[in-house]
Amino acid sequence: MTTLAQKATTLLDLHVPGTPVILPTVWDAWSANLAVTAGFPALTVGSHPVADSVGKSDNEGMTFDDLLTRVRQITAVVDVPVSVDIESGYGEDPTRLIEGLIDAGAVGLNIEDTVHGEGGRLREAQEHADLVGALRAASDATDVHVVINARTDLFVKQVGDESDRVDRAIARMKLAAAAGADSLYPVGFHSDDDQKRLTAELPLPVNAIGHPVKNTPSALAALGVGRVSFGPLLQAVLAERATEVLAAWR
Repeated sequence: MTTLAQKATTLLDLHVPGTPVILPTVWDAWSANLAVTAGFPALTVGSHPVADSVGKSDNEGMTFDDLLTRVRQITAVVDVPVSVDIESGYGEDPTRLIEGLIDAGAVGLNIEDTVHGEGGRLREAQEHADLVGALRAASDATDVHVVINARTDLFVKQVGDESDRVDRAIARMKLAAAAGADSLYPVGFHSDDDQKRLTAELPLPVNAIGHPVKNTPSALAALGVGRVSFGPLLQAVLAERATEVLAAWR
């Protein structure tokens, strides 16, 4: 068994632009075991599928403690680096977020700039960068370099004019990078040209969302991304397949 510090270093080293780490988005011990048995070297825990699995709503319909309970169940059965989507932080102090994740056995986090506890507003660019910086400082106070994946919802929320949205996303993500992020997540399905621009102009590995059936690793690699996760889509695909199987038994 490796230490959490070693797992964090392993996770960080897996982020290679053009040879992206594929992090299947899991939600419980069963799905985590499924992904590890399939040969994936690291995982991410998605807030949306976790919420669905416990009968709560996404967008912080569950608490940070609810999430940590599930994370502990996952890290107890798999010995690979695990990153966790902590939504916009559940209103918790950055130190509490970092210490809670490490205590639960996680070595990475995804932090978005939508503030669910405040009507779903988008944090200002520097405000989000300041949160990233506070999370980095809290991580630096431990012996685990928690891998911070800074996310912006500019695209999924369609904030502002489309004509300069990529420009604004790049500016926002550069601030997060300067504040201590390790990877950057302009979440959304982008045109190839936009995705290439994001990966070319951003200073850190870029996380792309991948559809587990409709996309391919090679296509995303060719766009220069450094990390791929599935969001709620793996769970959705499995649900579709299960519905097909169960339909024959109605």
